[in-house]
Amino acid sequence: MTTTQIETHVQYNHTYMMTTEDYMAQEEDWDRDLLLDPAWEKQQRKTFTAWCNSHLRKAGTQIENIEEDFRNGLKLMLLLEVISGERLPKPDKGKMRFHKIANVNKALDFIASKGVKLVSIGAEEIVDGNLKMTLGMIWTIILRFAIQDISVEETSAKEGLLLWCQRKTAPYRNVNVQNFHISWKDGLALCALIHRHRPDLIDYAKLRKDDPIGNLNTAFEVAEKYLDIPKMLDAEDIVNTPKPDEKAIMTYVSCFYHAFAGAEQAETAANRICKVLAVNQENEKLMQEYEKLASELLEWIRRTIPWLENRVPEKSMSAMQRKLEDFRDYRRVHKPPRVQEKCQLEINFNTLQTKLRLSNRPAFMPSEGKMVSDIANAWKGLEQVEKGYEEWLLTEIRRLERLDHLAEKFKQKATLHENWTRGKEEMLSQKDYESASLMEIRALLRKHEAFESDLAAHQDRVEQIAAIAQELNELDYHDAASVNSRCQAICDQWDTLGTLTQKRRDSLERVEKLLETIDQLYLEFAKRAAPFNNWMDGAIEDLQDMFIVHSIEEIQSLITAHEQFKATLPEADKERMAILGIQNEIQKIAQTYGIKLSGVNPYTNLSHLDVANKWDTVKQLVPHRDQTLQEELARQQANERLRRQFAAQANIIGPWIQTKMEEIGHISVDISGSLEDQMNHLKQHEQNIINYKANIDKLEGDHQLIQEALIFDNKHTSYTMEHIRVGWEQLLTTIARTINEVENQILTRDAKGISQEQMNEFRASFNHFDRKRNGLMDPDDFRACLISMGYDLGEVEFARIMTLVDPNNTGVVTFQAFIDFMTRETAETDTAEQVVASFKILASDKNFITIEELRRELPPEQAEYCISRMTKYSGADAVSGALDYVSFSSALYGESDL
Repeated sequence: MTTTQIETHVQYNHTYMMTTEDYMAQEEDWDRDLLLDPAWEKQQRKTFTAWCNSHLRKAGTQIENIEEDFRNGLKLMLLLEVISGERLPKPDKGKMRFHKIANVNKALDFIASKGVKLVSIGAEEIVDGNLKMTLGMIWTIILRFAIQDISVEETSAKEGLLLWCQRKTAPYRNVNVQNFHISWKDGLALCALIHRHRPDLIDYAKLRKDDPIGNLNTAFEVAEKYLDIPKMLDAEDIVNTPKPDEKAIMTYVSCFYHAFAGAEQAETAANRICKVLAVNQENEKLMQEYEKLASELLEWIRRTIPWLENRVPEKSMSAMQRKLEDFRDYRRVHKPPRVQEKCQLEINFNTLQTKLRLSNRPAFMPSEGKMVSDIANAWKGLEQVEKGYEEWLLTEIRRLERLDHLAEKFKQKATLHENWTRGKEEMLSQKDYESASLMEIRALLRKHEAFESDLAAHQDRVEQIAAIAQELNELDYHDAASVNSRCQAICDQWDTLGTLTQKRRDSLERVEKLLETIDQLYLEFAKRAAPFNNWMDGAIEDLQDMFIVHSIEEIQSLITAHEQFKATLPEADKERMAILGIQNEIQKIAQTYGIKLSGVNPYTNLSHLDVANKWDTVKQLVPHRDQTLQEELARQQANERLRRQFAAQANIIGPWIQTKMEEIGHISVDISGSLEDQMNHLKQHEQNIINYKANIDKLEGDHQLIQEALIFDNKHTSYTMEHIRVGWEQLLTTIARTINEVENQILTRDAKGISQEQMNEFRASFNHFDRKRNGLMDPDDFRACLISMGYDLGEVEFARIMTLVDPNNTGVVTFQAFIDFMTRETAETDTAEQVVASFKILASDKNFITIEELRRELPPEQAEYCISRMTKYSGADAVSGALDYVSFSSALYGESDL
């Protein structure tokens, strides 16, 4: 049942429910009653004051003294505006008597404009505070705005109100309503009215006829507390007056009529609202599920992208290999479920939009950043970062591989150089020439020249060491500091050697004039042995040099170079024999002339044994190099087999995916069968695609073998694993999306009652004008299609239709939008205006509704749903706790305020 304030916002159309004779008769009754009984005057003063305040409080004011507070006309005009819902002329703001008379006249003119003839009531009497005239005027207002429109079984006003009271109290004992005075003295009639409509508020069985004051006070207190009907009478005044004032009783009782008369309409309105809210709650549940799934997917993408964007290089190859393995786990384990979630999200979104269209609800707009297009863009960004991360991984592995090679090469060359320079500074710093003989000095000079030759030969190695160190720095080698330190030490030492060499030469040349003899053979040995020794050092270095190749051609090139080196060995062997021949010549001369040799060549530290031993080392390294090159050749041949194996499968799978994409596209536009036939065909294709997954997995295995073998190119196929993955994901998404589109078409067909022939006709028309055969029509083709179907289109009408079929202004029309347009007029759905009308009934014709009214009229779930979403009502007639049901109803249907 409805518990509400008395509302008297009545809409008028210049017709009246009371006849002129009835109204005049009541006014004449007032004229005859101008000399009021003091008891009646007291009752009317209290009742009329309370009635006026029940309306004035809606405007945030009230009166204390009825004959005084209406004298300036301002609150009288405000009272009329509140109870009529209309605006009166702007009042005069002055305080002079003529200002007050003018304001009262504006109020009286407004009352007269409603068809009320005011008898013997003038503005001067009201301004002068004439109580009887003021009460008469208020009673006229009550009659016109609170009682005149009461109608029960073709009776109206007073008779209608009396008949309503009789009908409602008929079943109750000790109640016999025959008038509006003595029938109400014992209070039982008022309690019966309340109990009839709200039995939960009064226990009628406990009431006694001999306790009229208790009964009246019970009715007054319950009505004020639970029905929002202010206390307008005093129990003692009614009981102690032989005949209570009829007008006071009628005024108070009319409040109960307005409070209870709309109960039946409220129940019907509540049922309608429950139905509308149930549909809206179901849709909101789907929206919340979409938002949750979209948020989780976007959050996963948000967490994954920084991981893929982390391009901090590792210091070792093993660490980078672990990164690559983590990336493979991401591709195989973590990403596939998210691909399925993305596909399911698009399906859920399309299903929700279809349900919203069928229930005449506005299209669902996800939260900012959670549109299907936003998710697609985020996914695209993820895949771009993913591709860049994979490329970075492979590039970084190549870089580390190159760095390891250069670092090892640097260590070898630096070690060789450091071994060569060890002791050279001490040797160059000796002053042995100061006590040497002429022969020794000459020997020292030749020895120094040999050293200079050796020093010049090592210049190239120092430059190579510096170049390797520079490249390691450019490639950001993790231990570049130690490399730079070692390289700098070598360069500094090299500069020192150069300085010391030049200083020693100067000293020897200065002493050379004193020395004349020199051993030419030792000199010749030293000069020929040193470069040959350097050549052998270079040969040993080259034979021990590490290499890295990525193809058969590269290893063949190294093998060819090695064969060319082996071809030079006979010539080198001749040079070795020549050098050893010099040593033999020295021995022969010594034996011939009996010269006792010191056993040490004064010009070089090399001996014939050093040359022989180093030559043996070269001969031993050659076959070892042969073996290493052949092993690398075998590895490159195995890599080539892996390339061909992958290419053979990829060249089959790639075209197969493209063919399936085309077949699915043909099915989606086929009209030869029913939608169920299309669904069956699509399900068969879906099963075939699922069964084909094993081929993709096998190709993934081959691709893993290729990556593990560090193979970075494949000239035998144009398909990469990335191409196959993207094509496979697009195929899965296309089959799922196409199945969802057909399901939505079936749902639309069944909901709209469309026959298969109509669906085929729609599809045939759409296909005919789909000139690009991509399932989309541009606006010109769509206009031509409508004209061919009998539509008479002007520019304005066509623009309106385009806003229906293309609300996002994409410039194309889908087949689903085309079907929705063709069937839009057939659905019977609720409208926002109907919901507003239902709420207005629950609110007893107010412009707002209270929380208590919602909880009383609606089931708990729907009531709390409305309370949580309705905004505060801010109109001029707002009260505490008032809620705006008009904007809430508009929001349900995506419309602007009605």
